[in-house]
Amino acid sequence: MDIRKNLAAQLYANTRIAAPPAQAQPSAEDAGARFLESFAQTLDRGEATARAAMSGQADPHALVEALASSQTAVETVVTVRDKVVEAYQEILRMPV
Repeated sequence: MDIRKNLAAQLYANTRIAAPPAQAQPSAEDAGARFLESFAQTLDRGEATARAAMSGQADPHALVEALASSQTAVETVVTVRDKVVEAYQEILRMPV
């Protein structure tokens, strides 16, 4: 019986070593910060492409792609903002 316990403990220890380490879930604050950073980078790329297109250094296709991605980013941020405001208003309507 003792041999089985030792074997089970050894197998368990080997399994723990082989398993990837558990990653901590990012907090809402970190996720929001990454989201806003990504949004700012998208707008910066769009502006840089627009400046390059005005000076003749970028093709019109790249400008259209940059503007489309900027528009999508702005629409996403507006949607998130609307959902946050809606959730806040719902909290205010809750009875105390």
